[in-house]
Amino acid sequence: MNICLNGKFVPEEQAVVSVLDRGFLYGDGLFEAILVWNGRIFRWEQHLERLQRGAEFLKLRLSFSPAEMRQFAVRLIAENGMREGVLRIVLSRGVGQRGYSPMGANQPTMVLSVHPVPQAPLTEIRRWRLHTTSYQVHPGDPLSQFKTCNKLVQILARAEAEQAGADEGLLLTPEGMVAEATSGNIFWIEDGIVLTAPLESGVLPGITRSLIFELCERSSIPKGESLTTPETLKQVEGVFVSLTSWGIIEASHLDGSPLPTSVITQKLQEAHTKLLFAETSTRNN
Repeated sequence: MNICLNGKFVPEEQAVVSVLDRGFLYGDGLFEAILVWNGRIFRWEQHLERLQRGAEFLKLRLSFSPAEMRQFAVRLIAENGMREGVLRIVLSRGVGQRGYSPMGANQPTMVLSVHPVPQAPLTEIRRWRLHTTSYQVHPGDPLSQFKTCNKLVQILARAEAEQAGADEGLLLTPEGMVAEATSGNIFWIEDGIVLTAPLESGVLPGITRSLIFELCERSSIPKGESLTTPETLKQVEGVFVSLTSWGIIEASHLDGSPLPTSVITQKLQEAHTKLLFAETSTRNN
């Protein structure tokens, strides 16, 4: 695989970042993972906008223009022959003085890489087992709005879920309400309404989360934001996770309890696939 490191294309083994880089030392940076389908980038503008907002909040300088970054991404996808995969962008503050102060870190590091879609193709139907973890997100945390390079809470929660024999873990608020999954947003269907936790509860404003709302509007499916508990989730009409690399994944179990298959989830999965194919077709690029 070739990597784009600070605008230069090099083989993966030559893509070396300093051990003094603040992204490595402190997680002082941001990342985005963007779906590539049919060799084309899906929803680039939305991901870039979130990266730009995050960079502004963290006071990180983008060393390349949006147009240059798009050119890098397109070239990288072509050079690696990546038809279906994930484009990952990592932006760190770069090398600076020792300690937490960002003073002197004036040369940011930017890495673009591409990776195959994990395991099964996006269009294959699959269901995940969910596990309620002991880890929390906190309402009002401004960092929850961005994909920062420090994801220790999500990492530990995923490890806890996997140790319990599950595929994905749920993160709760301090009040015990369902917030999000470790790698995506959580949705449930109640009285025919597609619901998810509000952003104010400390969840990431996922790009696919927004897309779910868009698909609901197109399909005339009621939608909204709400709070619920894990126990209540076991009684609803359906539960699914939304994330960039997988799209929509229906949940089969929660904490060992079986969950029903929802016609609404299936409808949204079909609508997502249809939109993905339409927006990445050669006619629209």
